[in-house]
Amino acid sequence: MRYHPMKKLPVILSVGLTLCLASFPCLGKKDKNSLLLNSSSDWKKNAQKMEGLSLDKGVLAPDGESGVYRSKLVSFSSKRAAKSIELSCSPIWENWEATPKKVAPRVLGDAPIFLVKGPKDYWLFGRKKGSPKKPAGFKSKKVKLEGYDVELLTTPDPNLYIAPGGLKKAESGYHAWQSRDMKNWVHHGSVTPSHAKWSTTAEFADGKAYIYYDFPNDQDPHVYVDDDLTDGIPGKDMGLAFNDPSDGSDCAIIRSLDGKFHLIYEDWSPIHAGAHSWDSPLAGHAVSDTGVGDFKILPPAVDYRTKPTGKFIEYPHPHWHLENPERFPAKKGGNRAFARYEVHEPEQHAYGDWGAIAIGGRYYLVADYHPAHEAIRTALFTSPSLDEKFEYIGELGRGHPDPDIGFAEGQFCLINQTASDYVSPGPWVEKVEVRVGVDTSNNGKVDRWSKWVEVKETYDHIAGFSKQIKRIPASMDLSSLPEGHGFCFELRLSDMTKNKSKPRIDQVELSFLP
Repeated sequence: MRYHPMKKLPVILSVGLTLCLASFPCLGKKDKNSLLLNSSSDWKKNAQKMEGLSLDKGVLAPDGESGVYRSKLVSFSSKRAAKSIELSCSPIWENWEATPKKVAPRVLGDAPIFLVKGPKDYWLFGRKKGSPKKPAGFKSKKVKLEGYDVELLTTPDPNLYIAPGGLKKAESGYHAWQSRDMKNWVHHGSVTPSHAKWSTTAEFADGKAYIYYDFPNDQDPHVYVDDDLTDGIPGKDMGLAFNDPSDGSDCAIIRSLDGKFHLIYEDWSPIHAGAHSWDSPLAGHAVSDTGVGDFKILPPAVDYRTKPTGKFIEYPHPHWHLENPERFPAKKGGNRAFARYEVHEPEQHAYGDWGAIAIGGRYYLVADYHPAHEAIRTALFTSPSLDEKFEYIGELGRGHPDPDIGFAEGQFCLINQTASDYVSPGPWVEKVEVRVGVDTSNNGKVDRWSKWVEVKETYDHIAGFSKQIKRIPASMDLSSLPEGHGFCFELRLSDMTKNKSKPRIDQVELSFLP
């Protein structure tokens, strides 16, 4: 017979222990200092009242404009003091709004790269597509602009200025524009030369910018390392960073909090990428300590492949042989190199041109999204860890985006090459109000409520990181509440947005002092 410790306890002690556990049914056996709800069964089991709300995979959300949830009373054998209540939201991110005008300056062309060095230090990289048209009588003037220690030149665009680096002979690769407020932009000149014109992504580490480029287009990430983005001169070309065994690239780079460089790249092996905007249902993942080489391939970051057929087909790429004939020889009698893929059925959606950010340890990807038989747009993915596959969570916009994402001026900016950029306050969606009730008389009823308080999570930069954003939880301090024999909480969720987003709460934790 299996040993059962409860059978060895005295009867009185056994009964007392059972009653104690029963009086605190919602708390885990290992830790009785908090009430944690983070699953559908938790929400249902602990609900005293739930109106106008529905549950989906452990997430509580209003059916219409608003809803209310009240938990059952959690009782104690002796008085306890409440410490705080903390809420977290679903990772679904739908509250994006198109900007009235483009965030990037009008002279920035091609796929934008967004690099945030820190608060009030925002950078965009792209190709320079001419200069603003000069109206009759316009003369450039020297001016001083707040946040810059050099004189700048005005341009016909009132929000565009030229720094000394922008006056140097221009390269035909990518250029740098800097802003202190995401409204005024200062052109600093070239950051990559012509052979690195297919720049795709950038990171910042130890005072240096790491600017990655494909060479040739859609192949093998290379990298420039630049310790001065203002001098109008490209940094040091470190050459090949990752010898990608697959076709496709258009990668995103993001440093994890341990400083490692993670590369998310296109893998065209399961699709005719040329017929799907040069994108794929499969995204590879590689990691490096330095960002300039020794990348180790990890399991795929994104994998939405359908069923392989065992049939393989080739198709040409217009740039590979032209730009790098030694590594990508043409077929005999032709002038193009070819990709090879395995046919999958049914026809697949395709994603690519990746951008990445992390918020409170949760990772997000933005990308091109070319659904089968539909027009291209932007897609969003998320994962709780870089060790897990990313999940598709939504789309926005129309047109070929080549997007990138960053945090600036207290909001998230999704910048792309279509007619509209997008901004969002973050994954948290208004409006969430909370109050906590206390049973002070030990009669099983609440006789004291806190005031209703609107709570929201907030975000901030993490020093030394461009794409790692701090998440400050939505919480309420309960130290002013009296001690009690029992506690409960009540939530009011109200959809205050005009877009399809709504408040979605996936966890509540009510904590008590020991």
